[in-house]
Amino acid sequence: MRRRFAASAGAIGIAAAAYVLLARPRQLRWGATGQECEASMPGDDLIVNPDLTATRAIAVAASADRVWPWIAQLGQGRGGFYSYDFLENLAGCHIHSADRIVAEWQDLKIGDEIKLAPAVGLEVAAVEPGRSLVLRGGVPAGESAPPYDFTWAWILQEERDGAARLVVRERYAYTRWWASLLVEPVEAVSFVMTQKMLRGIRDRAERVS
Repeated sequence: MRRRFAASAGAIGIAAAAYVLLARPRQLRWGATGQECEASMPGDDLIVNPDLTATRAIAVAASADRVWPWIAQLGQGRGGFYSYDFLENLAGCHIHSADRIVAEWQDLKIGDEIKLAPAVGLEVAAVEPGRSLVLRGGVPAGESAPPYDFTWAWILQEERDGAARLVVRERYAYTRWWASLLVEPVEAVSFVMTQKMLRGIRDRAERVS
């Protein structure tokens, strides 16, 4: 029994080490170039010294002005997040990703709330139409305030050939010692959902371009 427990613990330790050394760095930089990961982006000034940063990106064969409307209507009760709706809805988020651009969802202002779920939302901290959207806030831990400060930014970069790069950046600043125990597992899920979201936005923008 002890040998079996030791072998299981060893296997878990090896898997954890492999994730930290190999998988995690790739997940935090999926699709992004080294230059994009190092570049200063809109919203970075809100969390100057983050404890965790993820920068992910995708190329879109459509102009930035074709991509922006899909970003502008992000949110629960709006255009959704173009990811795995069924997974989000298992958690009670009631997400329904749109396949069309809705005019009444296009007007964003600083201070607006973009909901992640019916009772949870992030605030629009900065917006430059056609260029960038930055949300800020966090998900409460039960009855307590979020144990971190968080920004979630979408940045569009116009390419010379009329295409675009869409970069998504997440930044966390921990306000409780145990915040990483919550954020790290969430970030692994975020990697899966963000890949799908980026592809979902790309496919929608390319389909109507």
